[in-house]
Amino acid sequence: MVVNVSMVGERSPLIAVDAIIVKDDCVVLIQRKNSPFKDHYALPGGFVEVGEFVEEALVREVKEETGLDVQVERFSGIYDDPKRDPRGHIISLAYVCRIVGGELRAGTDAKDVRCFPIKEVEKMELAFDHAKILRDAGVI
Repeated sequence: MVVNVSMVGERSPLIAVDAIIVKDDCVVLIQRKNSPFKDHYALPGGFVEVGEFVEEALVREVKEETGLDVQVERFSGIYDDPKRDPRGHIISLAYVCRIVGGELRAGTDAKDVRCFPIKEVEKMELAFDHAKILRDAGVI
């Protein structure tokens, strides 16, 4: 099937990335500045841009939202429930990452960024399906 590039986003799912960053029994989460899930905590991440490799998008999004430099350690899972995001069908690829530099600070779409103790994250109501992503990765 030939896909008209102008239809991408309207008739095809968008691709996003989410970073699972755990350090010293804490999980890095951002507080969302914008809807959907405004003010809820979420994994750092965002959309893959046209022409961008998925892992490059992940590293870029983490830096933009958290100030951290990360290295991808491993792929964790694909999250493709068409109803996972109220904006439309967005498929997310989740990766476990390791901090390799930078300084934790909120940026771009983040109102706040913190490293929460895992025990605290277990009780939080996270945005999207991010609690499931953390459970599937064996974090909570």
